[in-house]
Amino acid sequence: MKSVKRPRQSPVPVESKDLRLNISEPERILPVAKALASPERLRILLCLGRRSMNVQELAQELDLPVSSTALHIRVLEEAGVIMSESLPASRGAMKLCSRRLDSFSCNLVEGKRAEGSELTLEMPVGGFSRIIDVAPTCGMADSHSAIGEFDNPQCFYLPGRFGAELIWFRHGYLEYLFGVMNLSEMEILWLEISFEACSEAPMYRNPWLSDISVLVNDRLLGVWTSPADMGGRRGLLNPDWWPDVSTQYGLLKTWRVDAQGCYVDGVRVSDVTVGDLDLPGRQAVNVRIGVSPEADNIGGINLFGRGFGDFPQGVVLKLGYNIP
Repeated sequence: MKSVKRPRQSPVPVESKDLRLNISEPERILPVAKALASPERLRILLCLGRRSMNVQELAQELDLPVSSTALHIRVLEEAGVIMSESLPASRGAMKLCSRRLDSFSCNLVEGKRAEGSELTLEMPVGGFSRIIDVAPTCGMADSHSAIGEFDNPQCFYLPGRFGAELIWFRHGYLEYLFGVMNLSEMEILWLEISFEACSEAPMYRNPWLSDISVLVNDRLLGVWTSPADMGGRRGLLNPDWWPDVSTQYGLLKTWRVDAQGCYVDGVRVSDVTVGDLDLPGRQAVNVRIGVSPEADNIGGINLFGRGFGDFPQGVVLKLGYNIP
């Protein structure tokens, strides 16, 4: 009888090293339960807990045929418990395996399936991929000093930008790329972006209006008009070296897009829905934050990271999703 080759399943999406599932998610629980229901596969996990190993090394460690070891590895991969990559070897390619999970738990009390799962990613404010039309006044600072020269946009590409905790500019955009594993396999229910920001003026100024906008995958979500460049008291997180007469803190603002529209702190700002964002099939979510050169109020932006302002966070992206 001719054997039928079993189609390779896509790995179970794993967002962190701690996998937490609910009994209402059997399609995710069963592959993991199957993967762990084998003494040999548990021994493989013990080995990979010490270091990454290739198939031949694992087979020798477990005293198993290479073919059997490869089958066990495939089951663990499909469950999302381990990951592997092909590396060049003296004879062809070598498959190097690494443990992907540190823990797995299952809630046996049924949850509300419609709520889906939630993925949270945080990007340092200095972790932008590129700048677009950034114009002075502009600059960056970290917890110890200024980064580069003030009012010189070229300095935004200095390596020191990755440590930036405060960034300011008159108009233009910072573009952030958030990598999301297995995005094409998710049914995205909603998307949120949050960060601390205010307007940008000499020293600080109230009132000082600025139209701060957010785009996702080149789609404008909406505009929030910042009322001021905020000062008068020190930001709760500001380092000692930062002058009292400069910008001190901002407001924490949250853009949320769902099937009904887009909202800033619960106030509707546009009819853009999560389905308009062209998320399926992408390797990363493209987020732009800034002030359009054509805005009604071009009052600049201060973008605060974990070490400045009042809120200890960078740019945070959240996704609500189901696995169909």
